[in-house]
Amino acid sequence: MFLLAISPGEGFDPPRWERVIHSGIDGLMIREKAMTPRALLILARWVRAQRPELELWVNGRLDVALAAGCGLHTPECYPPVPPGLLPISRPLHSLSQLPERMEARQILVSPVFSVPGKGPELGVGGLHAVLDGLSTYGGRVLALGGIRASRIPGLRHPGLSGLAAIRVVWEAPDPAVEVLRMREAWEI
Repeated sequence: MFLLAISPGEGFDPPRWERVIHSGIDGLMIREKAMTPRALLILARWVRAQRPELELWVNGRLDVALAAGCGLHTPECYPPVPPGLLPISRPLHSLSQLPERMEARQILVSPVFSVPGKGPELGVGGLHAVLDGLSTYGGRVLALGGIRASRIPGLRHPGLSGLAAIRVVWEAPDPAVEVLRMREAWEI
């Protein structure tokens, strides 16, 4: 299981970020919309210095992703990025979006469960229907939205590579405990 933590957009608090990046996650997506490009680049380089082996993504800033040497998550309505320039991650909310997402190395299917401000949830059945429709896609597929350990066993599907999480990791008193719970739940 690949576990991606997505930053909550609450700025850079070094002790909090250290707890998350050293919690046992496999990847980190920096999603800090209020930060300037320069601050994002400094943060990305800080993460790289702390944990060089961590797969790193930047949300919505091609310039920062290129300068940091990491992947780019392109939100809805993002302009096309030349193929092969850098690894691309894309959101997927319905199968109708799949043709324009096939170039992505990573797809985040969301929201699986109810999340404030993110539209109707797919639910487990909806997630599995999307995953069934992704049979020709060759990249990584992660479930996102309301993910926590108690819900993980029902999510498992041959087309699902892992999970993406925000609150459950960032709001935990000890993110490493939550990451361990999620990994154990995946194995059930």
